[in-house]
Amino acid sequence: MRHAIPRLSTLLLAALAGPAFAAVTAEEAQMLATTHTPWGALIAGNKDGTIPAYTGPVKPPANYDTKNPGLRPDPFAAEKPLFSIDGKNLDPHASKLSEGVKAMLKKYPGYRIDVYPSHRIASYPPFVIENMKKNAAGACKTIKNGLGIEGCYAGLPFPFPKTGNEVMWNRLLKYDTTAFYSPDMSGRVVDTQGNITVTGVGEMWAEYPIYDPKRTTPISTDEVFERLRIDYNDPARKAGEKLIVVDNIDLQDKGRRAYSYLPGMRRVKLAPDIAYDTPSPTGGGAGTVDEAAVFYGSLDRYDFKLVGKREMYIPYNNYRIRDRNACPTAVAMKTKNFLNPDCVRWELHRVWEVKATLKPGKRHVYPTRTIFWDEDLPGVGISDNYDSAGQIYRVTHSLPISFYETYGHSTDEWVTYDLATGNYARQQDVSGKGGWVPTALQPDSFFSPEVLAGAGVR
Repeated sequence: MRHAIPRLSTLLLAALAGPAFAAVTAEEAQMLATTHTPWGALIAGNKDGTIPAYTGPVKPPANYDTKNPGLRPDPFAAEKPLFSIDGKNLDPHASKLSEGVKAMLKKYPGYRIDVYPSHRIASYPPFVIENMKKNAAGACKTIKNGLGIEGCYAGLPFPFPKTGNEVMWNRLLKYDTTAFYSPDMSGRVVDTQGNITVTGVGEMWAEYPIYDPKRTTPISTDEVFERLRIDYNDPARKAGEKLIVVDNIDLQDKGRRAYSYLPGMRRVKLAPDIAYDTPSPTGGGAGTVDEAAVFYGSLDRYDFKLVGKREMYIPYNNYRIRDRNACPTAVAMKTKNFLNPDCVRWELHRVWEVKATLKPGKRHVYPTRTIFWDEDLPGVGISDNYDSAGQIYRVTHSLPISFYETYGHSTDEWVTYDLATGNYARQQDVSGKGGWVPTALQPDSFFSPEVLAGAGVR
């Protein structure tokens, strides 16, 4: 059953009641009390009316089957595009497009983006909003040169970010849900001839233990904030492989611990290369580990500069491409160079812009990156990734939706376009059997190398 979701006015009043917002300026405190959501987004729409006011979570369509909650039909299926943008009419829309999207529109004659009416569908449970209030009122801050946080509760830590690292921490601690599961997560790559290669299929568990609704304490400076496990069963060369990734709040001293089980070796190995610019395990050479879901991992190799907030067209409310009846994988990926434009929905939203520049002495295949995060959902966005010559190398887009049956979102499906080769990779596609299903937290041991070894069979 879907949890009862309060009206927006009730939600905001509950969130904004209580002590003054000591962690923000007096002006910002007034904004949080009147004109902005608890997560810092402007409640009102824009002057043109092309971005609506925030009014609350999306309602499920009449054909939503509650017996199969992970399969979510498009609530906006009846809507038609307002207009389309391609390489021929790019210029009038250029100010609202990322450089990577513009490069794709210029490079690929058949590529276009269909812009639909915008819908702001952020869906946060009361305990997360209460934690956001505590963060704004308390002592939440970054430490260790932006590579850790302290005094923060499990919620968006920085409603009015002052630095690029604070924006990136909002992404790292994004609220999707506490835990969710898919029986058939998959990755595929399409080459320049249009051939589809399956790069990995399996069961996947993703958890954010800091978002246990029962907890009432701040996040410890050295605890786990995210963990995942994938048990691969296809293709044959990957069947039996297993992967665990555990990320710690202390990005500097604790960092990430990753473990892999390889059936040919019949043992678990520490996998420190599941990070940074190592090729993504299911990316087929068309993406790196840390561009998963636009950005995934430690902040320690880049200086992050906050550029500001702007209006931009981004993929949003992508229920259609996740609906196996509306846009099955064979249809969504039938085009070479890019996902089928008929299956991808774009909307105008306000986004935070961050410029990432490689630190002196550090290495990465992307010396610079420009990353854009939605003001309502900090896990939703676009990343333009540049090569050493300053040219667009790869572009990554998230393909988000919100849940119907509970609070929360699914923002971790993404596509990476490799403009150097013309290939693209779609990863964490769950449009097959069961979609993403919110579930209970697994025991800590479920994400341990010992359990991985015990479960390892081929």
